[in-house]
Amino acid sequence: MIRSIQSLPLAAVLALLPAAAPAHPHVFIATGLAAVTDDAGMLLGVEVTWEYDDYYSLLIFEDMGLDADFDGVLTAEELAALQGFDLQWDAGFEGDTYLTRDGAPLRLGAPEARQTTVAEGRIRSRHFRPLAEPVAAEGVVIQAYDPTYYSAYTVSLGASAGPGCAAEVTPPDLDRAYSLVEELLYAMPADAGEEAYPEVGAAFADTVRLTCAGS
Repeated sequence: MIRSIQSLPLAAVLALLPAAAPAHPHVFIATGLAAVTDDAGMLLGVEVTWEYDDYYSLLIFEDMGLDADFDGVLTAEELAALQGFDLQWDAGFEGDTYLTRDGAPLRLGAPEARQTTVAEGRIRSRHFRPLAEPVAAEGVVIQAYDPTYYSAYTVSLGASAGPGCAAEVTPPDLDRAYSLVEELLYAMPADAGEEAYPEVGAAFADTVRLTCAGS
């Protein structure tokens, strides 16, 4: 059966485009999003879980000098050294977590480390992002994505909300996302480098929408 270019995996799409177009993404992150609300249905923040793919986890181990016996299991001392390793953010970095309500962005505070663990050779970290100002949780939209799509986030670890609220996950429209990649890459100069890769990450993002009873 012949498939259209929109139905192909992204790597296959990129293979059909000019050779100058770099392949994306490079890092794959299974994501969990837990909206934290109070008894009045006000959103206080979101707890974010990132589970890095096997290869990227291995690179972190090597960079930090961990898991010297290569068994994918860290000692208590190594785990302690790993805590908060991914929360040293450069100024202006949004944390790849975006919240909106009625189309307006909601400002998040600095990340608060929760816990980092390792299982089956993969690093899983959790942190909390408080809202600068609590808002009604009803109608809030949460997305996890890297604008440059260097890292691919998928809400495969699930999404949840506090008592009285629910979190519904909607997958991206991949046909539309692949078409956007095709259009933008074809419009790029042939000698464009990695730094010129179009910001298409949002097009590939799962969308989490909060609803609350009685709202």
